[in-house]
Amino acid sequence: MTRTTWAIGAASAASILAAGAVTGQQTTETFAAGTSGSAVYKTYCAVCHGKEARGDGPLAENLRHAPPDLTTLAKRNAGKFDAARVYRMIDGRDPVKGHGGPDMPIWGDAFKRSSEGYSEKAVKERIAALVDHLNSLQRK
Repeated sequence: MTRTTWAIGAASAASILAAGAVTGQQTTETFAAGTSGSAVYKTYCAVCHGKEARGDGPLAENLRHAPPDLTTLAKRNAGKFDAARVYRMIDGRDPVKGHGGPDMPIWGDAFKRSSEGYSEKAVKERIAALVDHLNSLQRK
């Protein structure tokens, strides 16, 4: 291999790696800034809680604890949707049956390890978007 061929190959490899790094960074920033609560729900929650959040996801019958109907959170709390409590349940600070064990991961930790990239701000934004989405699903 000539020195010129090697230099061209090295420059090409560096360009490909740089492009990949930029793409990864854009993906992380885009996900953190632009993912809706609905998208987060579909990705992380629907398999157990169901498409309509009624506790009837495709894996629900295989769990030790049946996933609750998330459209009745406010109804079960005297008509008030307690966003702060729901946030704590999702991030693992307010444990509930089935959360944080083999049935349901603590999503704060799972989001930190996700392929979209870790940043405390991104994790908080994902959980806040999910809480807002759950609030929008409450049945009157």
